[in-house]
Amino acid sequence: MHAKLFEGFAEEEIKSVLKYLNAVEKSYDKDAYIFRAGEQASALGVILSGAVQVVSEDYWGERQIMGIFTQGQLFGESYACMEKTPLMVSAVAAEPSQILFIDAFRVFKTCSSACEFHRRLIVNLVSILAGKNLVLTRKIEHISKKTIRGKVLAYLSDEAGRQGGSSVELPFNRQQLADYLSVDRSALSAELSRMQREGLISYKKNHFILHKEMEG
Repeated sequence: MHAKLFEGFAEEEIKSVLKYLNAVEKSYDKDAYIFRAGEQASALGVILSGAVQVVSEDYWGERQIMGIFTQGQLFGESYACMEKTPLMVSAVAAEPSQILFIDAFRVFKTCSSACEFHRRLIVNLVSILAGKNLVLTRKIEHISKKTIRGKVLAYLSDEAGRQGGSSVELPFNRQQLADYLSVDRSALSAELSRMQREGLISYKKNHFILHKEMEG
């Protein structure tokens, strides 16, 4: 299993740990809710296949995408580790997905026969939480820009750095990108067209190329 939570574990160790953690596998169709805001979560999810969006929805149904997670990544771990804390966000399958649910309480309930397993699990989980803090910080930087162009440039520049080049593949369609950046979809599409005409970027669907004017 290629998941950061089990980094450093042998396959046989993973099988033993999953049994101890009461792991349960479930399937979800695209757009199905995995967790809903207001519910309480006692399990964290590991994505075996597919992708999951964590979204915030207001009273009127306006949606903002807080993040998207793919195969091997975790979601819901912060709430699962906090007993009786209602979810402030929802988790939605972005595509058909297989999710492995793990009893969060048992991650921290150590025992003499599995203390080394627990130590490694907790170290991995803390590392995951720290990484997600950095992702959230970057998102705040993206959406804090005053203009749509500023938001787009901040996000694309960050993705170029993360993906290691001027050619980047985004995990969002146009509506999802608008939701992530907290902007109107039509206004976003118009701004992307202007940026392409001006030679800052070129794109086709989710594939973007950043040109020298922007990289400088």
